[in-house]
Amino acid sequence: MNNIYVGNLAYTVTDEELTVLFSEYGEVTNINLITDKYSGQSKGFGFVEMSKQIDAEEAIKALNGFLVKGRNIKVNLARPREDRPQRKSRY
Repeated sequence: MNNIYVGNLAYTVTDEELTVLFSEYGEVTNINLITDKYSGQSKGFGFVEMSKQIDAEEAIKALNGFLVKGRNIKVNLARPREDRPQRKSRY
């Protein structure tokens, strides 16, 4: 699975818009925009899965820093949860 992290998204970006954007580089198999579980509001980031590693790498190179709805998006290979630094609890 070739999972790509996409951050700094405008809150109005849709699954369909991301599919169109990333489809230029290969087959998109899944889009997962992260939303607040209470309000349903986008959190400004999400994940795109592509069928081929080479396509995912091309998309990352081409789209990192790309301007979408007035924001330069951040695009890189998503890391598995266990590889990310743990956040400290605020309580």
